[in-house]
Amino acid sequence: MTRKLRSFAVKIAQLGSVLLGVSFLVYLLLGLLPGDTASVLVAGSDDPSPEAEARVRSQLGLDEPFFERYATWLGHALQGDLGISYRSKEAVAEAIGGRLPVTVELLVLALALSVAVAVPLAVYAAHHRDRLLDRVVTVLTFGMQSVPNFMVCLVMIFLFAVTLGVLPAVGFTPLSDGVWENAQSVTIPTIALSFTLVPVYIRVLRNEMIRVLQEDHVLVARAEGLRSRTILFRYALRPALPTLVTVIGINIGTLIGGTLVIELITGLPGMGSLLFTAINNRDYILVQGVVLFIAAAYVVANFAVDFVQTVIDPRTRA
Repeated sequence: MTRKLRSFAVKIAQLGSVLLGVSFLVYLLLGLLPGDTASVLVAGSDDPSPEAEARVRSQLGLDEPFFERYATWLGHALQGDLGISYRSKEAVAEAIGGRLPVTVELLVLALALSVAVAVPLAVYAAHHRDRLLDRVVTVLTFGMQSVPNFMVCLVMIFLFAVTLGVLPAVGFTPLSDGVWENAQSVTIPTIALSFTLVPVYIRVLRNEMIRVLQEDHVLVARAEGLRSRTILFRYALRPALPTLVTVIGINIGTLIGGTLVIELITGLPGMGSLLFTAINNRDYILVQGVVLFIAAAYVVANFAVDFVQTVIDPRTRA
């Protein structure tokens, strides 16, 4: 138990150090963008005078040394205060909180659909290696990986929204306004996001299961007369799952990036549209808060995947 606690404490410390580094890089890179932040903000206001610019610079702390500004901003961020949007006058944390449920729903649905489709196909393909269906699945996975998810989204909008009229092209209906209406509004984005993930998961899990099926313990299980179903799911699928979990963790960044793009195409009021609006409005404070939150979410998600890995795979435990 002491070893486990020590290992967990080390991972928490690593997570904290990575998050600190991420916050510094976000603050530094956004601070290095061309143009003066205060002048850009004042240029679009009703009072573009030098006095207003000086006032904004003082409010943002831009007249202070860099590390002092970063320390102040980090202290506020640790308390949940990411600043106030200079355009909308809304707290950045509240703006993120209002858009986050949409993005989280889309991420969870896309990941769940990808796994639900990929695992059965991978298991069947591995069990019937080099047969017709296995070869069909292999060809399809290569083809699916070559098509970007935004193109899939546009094609689906044309087919199911414009031509057939069975699904909405854009917009979002909250779950609280109806399960069916909500499902319709997220069907196209969810399938488009899953389209490029499914082939990756199929190929990884299929190849890993084929490798496991050739190991000695599987051969012994077959010699003992165990049923094919038992061998396939207990002795092959379970040892192969950690590899799939690792790939899911690696692809979290791709999934988040794809979600932001798909939200823009389908008009979902999530983090993607919030970030796009902030960039268009040159809302430096809002952009900074959203980018930091997305980067931190990616780091925390990978930490969670690493933790799950230690639970399902005893070989990775310290």
